[in-house]
Amino acid sequence: MRASLHSPQRGFTLVEVLVAMMIMAILAAMAWQGVDGIVRTRAASQGRLEQLLRVNTVLAQFQQDLENAQDSGALPQSLPSFDGLSLRVTRRTPDGLQLVVWSLRGGTWLRWAGPAVTTARALQDQWMSSQQFLGNETGQLRTLTGITEWQAYCFRGNGWSNCQSSAGTDPSAGAASAPARVGPQGDNDPLKAVRVVLSFGEGSGFNGSVTREIALGPQ
Repeated sequence: MRASLHSPQRGFTLVEVLVAMMIMAILAAMAWQGVDGIVRTRAASQGRLEQLLRVNTVLAQFQQDLENAQDSGALPQSLPSFDGLSLRVTRRTPDGLQLVVWSLRGGTWLRWAGPAVTTARALQDQWMSSQQFLGNETGQLRTLTGITEWQAYCFRGNGWSNCQSSAGTDPSAGAASAPARVGPQGDNDPLKAVRVVLSFGEGSGFNGSVTREIALGPQ
């Protein structure tokens, strides 16, 4: 009787196992990098979308303030007035006139709104107090950060001019008296629109500047 012959079973060598493990590790690392890249891109896109929504919300509030503007005639300057740092405007509310100040302090765009008043004296007192703002007053709302500078332009007559040219309040004028109103050349022309330009710095999530033009009705 002849014994059956069996071929010996051959397994993987240690070198082959190590090579296979190395290949699997490389594939896993490549897959992780791809997933990590997708997650990072999605997070960045989500963050930028949230920033854009916030900018649009803040500019919508700025636009609402200007669209509801009403010049009382009791203040030193025709409104809105811009001194390069702060823009002041009086807006209509159901309870009277409200002074609103938009100001840039330390890279942060701030909004302050005073209580509604019904007398010229109260409005003048708010105006004089707003000249001394430091940016940490009660009621200051931090709206946007990372802003390096901002500009405001007024459309009067047939062209745009820097609203800053309307600065020039006489600091010696008391709040009790009705001071002479000052303004840019051609200030007798009705204000038709305001353009605001916000310049963002590095690390703010934006490149360059954002511009919003706001058409105004009769005040």
